[in-house]
Amino acid sequence: MRRYVSLAVLAALAGCTVGPDYKGPESAGAVAPPARFSRADAAAQVAAPGAADWWTGFGDPVLDDLERRALAANPDLGVAQARLRQARAALRLERADGLPNANAQAMGVFAKLPGVDLGSGSGGESAEIDSDVQFYNLGFDASWEVDLFGGHRRQLEAARASIGTAAANLADAQVSLTAEVAQAYINLRDRQHRITLARRSADMQRRMLVLTEQRQAAGTASELQVEQLRGQVEQSDAAVLPLNAERDAYLNALAVLVGEAPGALDALLTAPGAVPLPPEAVPVGDPAALIARRPDVRAAERLLAQRTAQIGTAKAAALPRISFMGLIGIGGTNPGDTLDPDNLAALAIPQLSWNVLDFGRNAARIGQAEGVRDEAAAQYRSAVLSALQDAEDALSRFGARRQTVASAARSKVTAERTAALMRKRYAGGTVTLIDTLDADRQAVAADQSLIQAKAAMTADYVALQKALGLGWAPADEKAQAGR
Repeated sequence: MRRYVSLAVLAALAGCTVGPDYKGPESAGAVAPPARFSRADAAAQVAAPGAADWWTGFGDPVLDDLERRALAANPDLGVAQARLRQARAALRLERADGLPNANAQAMGVFAKLPGVDLGSGSGGESAEIDSDVQFYNLGFDASWEVDLFGGHRRQLEAARASIGTAAANLADAQVSLTAEVAQAYINLRDRQHRITLARRSADMQRRMLVLTEQRQAAGTASELQVEQLRGQVEQSDAAVLPLNAERDAYLNALAVLVGEAPGALDALLTAPGAVPLPPEAVPVGDPAALIARRPDVRAAERLLAQRTAQIGTAKAAALPRISFMGLIGIGGTNPGDTLDPDNLAALAIPQLSWNVLDFGRNAARIGQAEGVRDEAAAQYRSAVLSALQDAEDALSRFGARRQTVASAARSKVTAERTAALMRKRYAGGTVTLIDTLDADRQAVAADQSLIQAKAAMTADYVALQKALGLGWAPADEKAQAGR
């Protein structure tokens, strides 16, 4: 009866878990998000955006292919995926550590002892006996520590939270990668168009230079006018060179982002393509959904859960520990004795240990764990505030850039009308060809400004998608938890 009572008490103790239970970031003073974004303009919709494949809204098959290849082969993404596998393996190891540990063993002992003097024999001489010892044994030993106060259960909680952190970091890497690919692609298309327009403008200036040289020869233009135009031609030619270098740099960047060597995508991307434009209506959702979706915030929340569980682990380490060790084996002085059940030997050893005199070490460890948890709580609050700031800043920049594009478009229309009117006047003989070419050149410059404004607007749209935490596909929750 006493044995059953002892087992019942042990089972009751094993069911308790010390340390604080994690109740979410709200228990750590999380920041309450506002009801809506302050900087959202009329083009921003409250509808929740999709977390994955936001770039398909551009309708650009080349960009879609680049994003697919980057998600499949980018080396930095491979690092985050490997870390997630490590976290899952760590949970499996933690689970195994909570189970009994058994070791099989086979042993053979062979010893030859030196002669032992047993005193005088019957003939009055000393008698020495040589002894050979042989012993054979087959068996195993097992050990198991009872999780009395839930220290191991808290370790399992921490390991599961670590998987969530690794999964969120992987999603964050996907968000950054997809935005970086889109940004590099937009910059490439922008530079390609600007190179084309810069060359066109330089050609117009060369024609103007030739005409001015002809006028100088006829005595109707000065040498100063010729030199001024010659300087403008040199400047226009020089302006193309850095654009070429920037174009090549973006080609190299895109190749590396998709896991290829620089130059591998030249055949695919050398031909100029249109700068992709964002949709008219942009779904942004609300701040609460942003906090729930942003991978870096999710990683900070899982880290807070992990640090909270580790307080329980530290507290359990300060309490008594009960472990069991058992030995069982079959053996004897002959190899055949290992097959005889009558030679069975067994030993069970329960052990209680408690470090009662540690001079404050355990209390210090608990205080350290609580400090680490408080640090994680502060980091979570910082991540929330940073996410809200990123989104508000991106919304403000994107809204302002739309207005800039509208202004640049109006300037282009004005420049084109001026060039058309100048061509009519040239046809009527009221202006020179040089004046007409200069008006055309100004129309090209206005087109360049519009292309730059559109590229900047699309880049701000990409930054907004990144700030909203888009570009990752939610994985199965059970897989993330390692269940």
